[in-house]
Amino acid sequence: MNQHIRDLAKILASNPPRVVFPEGDNHIIQQAARALEESGAVQPVLLDGKEDAISRGATMLTSGEADVMVAGIDHPTKDVLRAGLKIVGLAPDIRYASSFFVIDVPQFQGGERGLLLFADCGMNIQPNAEQLAAIAVASADSAASLGWKPRVAMLSYSTKGSAGGDSVELVTQALQLVKTEQPDILIDGELQLDAAIVPAIGQKKSPDSPVAGRANVLVFPDLDSGNIAYKLAEHLAGGHAYGPILQGFARPISDLSRGSSVDDVIGATLITASMARTS
Repeated sequence: MNQHIRDLAKILASNPPRVVFPEGDNHIIQQAARALEESGAVQPVLLDGKEDAISRGATMLTSGEADVMVAGIDHPTKDVLRAGLKIVGLAPDIRYASSFFVIDVPQFQGGERGLLLFADCGMNIQPNAEQLAAIAVASADSAASLGWKPRVAMLSYSTKGSAGGDSVELVTQALQLVKTEQPDILIDGELQLDAAIVPAIGQKKSPDSPVAGRANVLVFPDLDSGNIAYKLAEHLAGGHAYGPILQGFARPISDLSRGSSVDDVIGATLITASMARTS
């Protein structure tokens, strides 16, 4: 696990949040919860995993009995989202929910101390320009809540007009919306992946960009590309994908992949719990 994520446990230990795990009967959850409790980072609350456990966990968030919910290892995303939307609700002034992963690829030296934030890899299938802009803003906020200085790249198959098409136009429209509504966010696009994270390529393809070659937040144009990208990072590059972690909700929620390992659960919990400190 990346040292930056390990450091979150030390920060959380000063005031460990209460984390409800609705699927507390799952052995992976039990192992992760035990390790987290022993580290002093969080106070785990394990439910019994029965049919209404996700809803009960969400209710604990709204009632103040828990600060964070980490769920989904035995349930599809739609169950976690339903409970989040119906019971927890969106945060004030938020119109669109989304999600992100923190990606840790061994030997990668870029991003944020070797980490990258990928969004949206789990919720919005074909976002329009307004939705894509909202994903970018939420992702920058999430990165900031982890102690990062967000450098956001709006990804495409084109870099600064090197190719055309409806998708490129949508990304550039979203970029302009972010720059107009949130001018303090360090963001650029459209950028190809290599131009976003490889310094030499970023300098060659977009020498005047404030983000190219050193992005730590990658916003994908649709769910197809985001979902495929995080699985490639995991299964071909040997990386860890911590999440997905939901954005825009009134309380911090992680919607685990059903293929999560103990390490994945620990990392996702530390990241989601860190967001509770700043929410």
